[in-house]
Amino acid sequence: MEQSKSTYQRPRGSKLWSPGSPSKVHWDDFETVLAIAETGSLSGAARQLKVNHATVFRRIGDIEKRMGVKLFERSRRGYRPTQSGEEMASAALRIEEEVMSAARRVAGRDLKPAGAVWITTTDSLLAGLMSPLLAEFRRQYPDITLDIAVSHQLFNLTKREADVAIRPTNNPPENLVGRRVVDLGMAVYGARSLVGDEPVFETMEALRQLPWVGPGAHLTDLPMFDWMIDQNLEDQCHYRVDSVSGILAGARAGIGVAALPCYLASQKDDLVQLTDPVPELTVGLWVLMHPDLRDVARIRCLLDFMTETIRPQADWLAGRPL
Repeated sequence: MEQSKSTYQRPRGSKLWSPGSPSKVHWDDFETVLAIAETGSLSGAARQLKVNHATVFRRIGDIEKRMGVKLFERSRRGYRPTQSGEEMASAALRIEEEVMSAARRVAGRDLKPAGAVWITTTDSLLAGLMSPLLAEFRRQYPDITLDIAVSHQLFNLTKREADVAIRPTNNPPENLVGRRVVDLGMAVYGARSLVGDEPVFETMEALRQLPWVGPGAHLTDLPMFDWMIDQNLEDQCHYRVDSVSGILAGARAGIGVAALPCYLASQKDDLVQLTDPVPELTVGLWVLMHPDLRDVARIRCLLDFMTETIRPQADWLAGRPL
């Protein structure tokens, strides 16, 4: 009986490499060349590839020997790709994009709510809102494993650095899809030790006389950063932190007053709310993902669960009286 022919048989001699051939090329050769081209140095490529400097040096020498071409010009300023190096690095980018796209498409065919979901979110959201919700999600979907990465930077969801991003933003990336679940309100809070139990600050001018805690350089994308500049609070801000949880800790310590998310600060008895929620500081809470993953069962379950459990808390999250 004649065997059926595979759809994926390659033409004779089309393999990327063949044993014993001096010009053979491995898949990971492209990764090495791309890392050197992107970083311009062996040490930078080593960090990106998570190997040591000597390994990258040995790899690129071996690749050039096997291929019989010079891929990089070496100088004191680093490694600059030759024309051959540029062609190989460009091919590596195309390979990487196709591999990531295929991985997302395969993951998108998942029909059962099981497996791992990689989530990236901020420290303040995880500590002040999401941890109890994710605990309940795990109880309802025990076959789904959650892997949480805390970061203020939006991971590259196209490269599968994360599956889902849950974070505050008013400008979600255009290449992602998702849902604006609720609005998060922010107001000015101060420690009782600094402002007293029943403080009266009827104007921003009065608040400007107090010391302030503000956002560090890694939080420039939050509305709080621009708002403090617009309110001429720079001269009163002598303590900056690059995380919202750190700003909260500074305010609770009495270092200064601070603009904080209402859901986070209202839970602290040692803080007093000094203003109503500030409209300019309102930010949307988004659940975001790559378009190829929106029909994955476990990710759809997470999106729906977050919507159903968070939206009933909309007033509290916006800072409105309950």
